[in-house]
Formats: sequence, C-alpha cells, structure tokens
Amino acid sequence: MKQSLSDFKAFILRGNLVDLAVAVVIGAAFSGVITAFVSDIITPLLGIPGKVDFSSVYFTIHGSVFRIGLFINALIAFVIIAAVLFFFVIKPVNALLERFKPTPEAPTETKDCPYCLSSIPVKATRCAFCTSQLTDAPAKAISTTKPKP
Repeated sequence: MKQSLSDFKAFILRGNLVDLAVAVVIGAAFSGVITAFVSDIITPLLGIPGKVDFSSVYFTIHGSVFRIGLFINALIAFVIIAAVLFFFVIKPVNALLERFKPTPEAPTETKDCPYCLSSIPVKATRCAFCTSQLTDAPAKAISTTKPKP
C-alpha cells in the first residue's frame, strides 16, 4: 500500500502532467474570455446593421427550440481561438524551428576509384588518394617505382 501511494505521488508530480494540467486550466480560462468577448462585443457589433442580437435568435419545430444564435456565437468564438492559436503559437513556433533546422548538405556526385576504391568526385581525372590517372575504361595500375635488385 505504501509503495502504491509512493508511485501515485511520483506519477502526479511528474513535470509533464503538471504542465498539461496548467495548460488545460489556462485554455479553459482563455476560452471563457473569448466566449464572453464574442457574445458581449463581437455579435452585438455584427447585429448593428440588422439590429439583431445573435444570442436571442432561435426557431422552433414541434416544440423543440433550436438556438441558432448561440451556435453562431460559439462558431465565432471557435474561429477566433483557432486564429489566435495559429498566428500567435503555431506560426512563431514553426518559424523558430525552421530557423534552427539544420540545412541538409547537397548530395555530391562521387564515384569509386577503380584502383584504391576511394570515393572521389565524378569529374576527377586523378584519384586524390592513390594519385592514379583515371580514364573512362580503367587500366591496370602502373607502378612508378622501380623494383629493387
């Protein structure tokens, strides 16, 4: 029992779990602020030309009430939250990651030297490692040193 409580304590106090809990609470608070902003400021402004308050728009079918205005308020709140997340979180993070992303090296065209099998550039006419002269059809390697008697 004591080990289980210790394991549970370690689980609860892990950094990721606490960070996630804080993010959820902040997100809920942010959502509440945006919802209030939309229902109290944005939708009355949208209703000025037609003098319509979206929160009071509804229709009924066979006694069922469909509050379409509340849905419109929620839809506007969702779009605002998505736009804020995209422009103030996603775009800056992507730009930061792109800035520090290592650039891949351009692939160099190489071939193997037929004499020493070292990798050399395709346009090379002499091997940088064994100094053999390269031709289209490789010939036998010629020794430039004289044999000792």
